[in-house]
Amino acid sequence: MIKRHIGKIIFIILCFIIILIVINSKIFKKKDTTLIKPQKLENEVYSSNNMKDVKYTTKDTDGNEYIITATDGEIDFSNANIIYLTNIKAKIKLINSDDILITSDYGKYNSSNFDTIFSKNVIINYLNNEITGEYLDFSIKRNSLLMTKKVVYTNLENILKADALEMNLKTKDTKIFMYESQKKVNIKSIN
Repeated sequence: MIKRHIGKIIFIILCFIIILIVINSKIFKKKDTTLIKPQKLENEVYSSNNMKDVKYTTKDTDGNEYIITATDGEIDFSNANIIYLTNIKAKIKLINSDDILITSDYGKYNSSNFDTIFSKNVIINYLNNEITGEYLDFSIKRNSLLMTKKVVYTNLENILKADALEMNLKTKDTKIFMYESQKKVNIKSIN
């Protein structure tokens, strides 16, 4: 009689365990399928945001032309006007002046106002001048460019090292300066 009760108890426990396993497997399968679908959707959206061989061209009201090319571009998810660029080359064709060439490893282009931030290994070539630095803020609206971080300005006669360089694109006026008044721009003559 005790053996029968033990057998019934073991049978009931086994049935209970099997029912729990079946219920748990059905619940977990539903959760797994809901997790997979959003991931696939995110990957599809993400892959469509990448672009190869990007080129943007615009002209301002004075007739100056701005051409920016990059090997890769990625549209910002939160702001479709922002495009992150890689391996950038820019050409600024100024009316009544020589072109300004800009290269950098990375950049951020705003397609609504055409402002561009160049970063990492930024090089500007204009006439016989070369300016290198790590960060360049170029604005069509302000008609200026501001180079900062490890700025080195080289021409045929001098090498200048400073914290920042600011250039007005209309007047070509250029300011080279340090942020702290007690520091001075380092000037070295090539001759």
